[in-house]
Amino acid sequence: MLLLWLLVALLSCDHDKDPGQVRAQNPAPTSGAAASSRSSLPPDNGPPPTINGARSMQYVKDIVAFGPRPIASANHKKVEGYILAHLRGDDVEQDSFTADTPEGKLPVRNIIAKFPGTKDGIIVIASHYDTNYPLRNTSYAGANDGGSSSALLLELANQFRAKKREGYSIWLVWDDAEEAIKPDGSGGLPAEMPFSDDSLYGISHLVEKWQADGTLKKIKAFLLADMIGDADLNIERDSNSTPWLEDVVYEAATRLGYQSHFFARTMGVDDDHIPFVKQGVPSADFIDFNYGYHDVFWHTTQDTIDKLSPKSLEIVGNTMLETIRILDKMEPLPPK
Repeated sequence: MLLLWLLVALLSCDHDKDPGQVRAQNPAPTSGAAASSRSSLPPDNGPPPTINGARSMQYVKDIVAFGPRPIASANHKKVEGYILAHLRGDDVEQDSFTADTPEGKLPVRNIIAKFPGTKDGIIVIASHYDTNYPLRNTSYAGANDGGSSSALLLELANQFRAKKREGYSIWLVWDDAEEAIKPDGSGGLPAEMPFSDDSLYGISHLVEKWQADGTLKKIKAFLLADMIGDADLNIERDSNSTPWLEDVVYEAATRLGYQSHFFARTMGVDDDHIPFVKQGVPSADFIDFNYGYHDVFWHTTQDTIDKLSPKSLEIVGNTMLETIRILDKMEPLPPK
């Protein structure tokens, strides 16, 4: 009995981005809208959503070609320009500010592209676009970590600008300064500061801004993409995300036949969605935190384009679009 209790206790612990610390093995929905009552979900009808995986992959290649893009670097500025050039003609807002960091004051810029819908409310989709700051003097270019997800958002912008949305407004956010400024223990580096004390500068600033101006209460869901290009794609069920929204994600993946790529394990991830979670915004983190055996490619110079697949980008992008389609038709959405 004592052994069983110890096993349960170990599996119940929350962890940061640590692939070795798995909370449970549970691929199926366990609670919330999809688990408690499938009848609360809209019917599965209409053609499935499709994005252009090859075009998404080209965007990743373009971003990686700039080289390392830590904040305050010339390459970072070039990637900002690249993103903004693709959004020319869209409704774009730039949230620029100066962050106080352990390395002093550094410029930060969030980029928000807004696509109006017919329903009252907003669904936010986000990705960070900076690369690891402690690795700024190496060849580390974050093909998967920051590159794949930022490219996916560019492809989603193509989808949303193509026609008028019969649903919630969609805001795409390329958030900045997600990575820690001091080493946080990732990539084998000795930790200098906890991740929670030295990271998420851009998205935290945006949450504070939206809370102050009333935008936050209009957000129906926050969907985060992070490390989603791995050719061996396995999206985690994140125990720090909103359970009912994770269930909707799994339902969307199942409808598209992608369920084998989702939720084979559950783990708690501290990521860009945490500031929204803390404010009660339903949030889901699309993240594959098993990048190479025991995550050996994460935050190393081995995070390169050859590890990625356009099919993985397509799977995540299509699942995100199907998740949004379900949310658009759910009446009412579960309580926050």
